[in-house]
Amino acid sequence: MTNPANALTVAVLGPGGVGGLLAALLSRAGHRVICLSGEETAKTLRTDGIRVRSARFGGFTARVEADTELREPVDACLVTVKHTALDAALRRVAASAPGDGLLVPFLNGVEHPAALRARYRPDRVAPAVIRVESTRVAPGVIEHTSPFAEIDLTGTDVPRARLDALAEALGAAGPDTRVQDDETATLWAKMSFLAPFALLTTRHGLPIGDIGTHHRDELTALVTETAAISSACGGPSDPARALARYDAFPPAMKSSMQRDAEAGRPLELDAIGGALLRAAERHGIPAPVTERIVGELRLVHPFA
Repeated sequence: MTNPANALTVAVLGPGGVGGLLAALLSRAGHRVICLSGEETAKTLRTDGIRVRSARFGGFTARVEADTELREPVDACLVTVKHTALDAALRRVAASAPGDGLLVPFLNGVEHPAALRARYRPDRVAPAVIRVESTRVAPGVIEHTSPFAEIDLTGTDVPRARLDALAEALGAAGPDTRVQDDETATLWAKMSFLAPFALLTTRHGLPIGDIGTHHRDELTALVTETAAISSACGGPSDPARALARYDAFPPAMKSSMQRDAEAGRPLELDAIGGALLRAAERHGIPAPVTERIVGELRLVHPFA
């Protein structure tokens, strides 16, 4: 463990695949980490720490603190739960609990920042997007399987120095981290890439390689619709680049929504597909392929 000169105190709400990986990496880098979870998971983390298996970051165990709610101000509180668990999880973080600290949601979709700003200090909500495949295989046991871990940190009204300090800590701990000036473009860049990947792998129960091979036309159509919606909302629009990135993915890679479906867990369908359709409707963008796939998923998965 190193001891950075500007060590932070970071809370992690939801130490699952993403949260557990970030908590462990930050702890290993010398930062104080408080994981927030249910009592049983908290007991496990306090006793055993977080064990990580990663081809990129190695295998290691990191010691963390753990509690069922945030009881003190922190430099940052990373919100790493799924949308389906967000309302319940936020009960662990009272509106005043983070103090002057940043609230950093690593959530899929584009609608959550407004909801969080209504509850917490608007000038301290700093949305982030992460590109990673990381899974909690047991409480406190994390498998990071993607060759990449990339974070974009943003926040329309957040002081730039606060964003830079957190980005520096995250980057030094491991993930490639950048601060982005345009919050809308940052969130839609992730959304326009994630939505086709998540929706199609889940709908067909296939990894991305098989989607690209056997459902190419459907993938291309969905990418094109999503890019048009993103552009109308002020985000990027580059369908060819998105398709090229899918083709470069490990063929066996699955989306987190697909893994949730396989495990019988609730799906983030509304936060991804629902939000996409609501944005299309607001801007008058036709999205027949998106509408069909979202509708089919709602029929097949009763907890979507």
